[in-house]
Amino acid sequence: MASVAPATSSGKVPRTPRGEKTLRKILTAALEEFGERGFSEASIVGITSRAKVALGTFYTYFDSKEALFQALVRDMSAQVRDYVAPVLNSSTGDGLDRERRALAAFLRFAAEHKQVYRIIDEAEFVDPEGFRNHYETTASRIAARLGDAAARGELREDESPLAHEAIAWALMGANVFLGLRFAVWGSSDPDEVAAITNRLIRHGLGVR
Repeated sequence: MASVAPATSSGKVPRTPRGEKTLRKILTAALEEFGERGFSEASIVGITSRAKVALGTFYTYFDSKEALFQALVRDMSAQVRDYVAPVLNSSTGDGLDRERRALAAFLRFAAEHKQVYRIIDEAEFVDPEGFRNHYETTASRIAARLGDAAARGELREDESPLAHEAIAWALMGANVFLGLRFAVWGSSDPDEVAAITNRLIRHGLGVR
């Protein structure tokens, strides 16, 4: 994952490859620290120690532990998006097949970044705005994909103006708990889990 949070609480945006690398080191260390210890027990010293950067370097980018946590929530959300994007950009299959591949990709991401679940859960209390934004933007992307697939005749159209949004939130909720069960709490073949789930979705959403 090479994406870097576009802004920090200090207002400093890295303008050089070295600055981007330093910010990425801090964010990666924060993922480990918050993921293992939780927000309350995590410390700036622990983060800088993991990142192998000076305390002063930390404050070049962030004003506080809270500010770093908020940036990490945004960053993890962007990483999930970027990880899944390549399978969605493939032209093969219909809209529901793309959702199958997207779920499989998300399950792989969750298996590699188990800490994301703890961080997003804690964001509800530490960074409520980031918590809500994470889910709203994710659901909006799914709803847009459903709308495109329906326009291509790949899904049944529903007369309710809430249809795509409601279905998007339902699919996102399923994905979240599938990741918890089969990527964080256990280890199962993501393609198999996605295929089983997709059969259920296709039966309910596919054109009859």
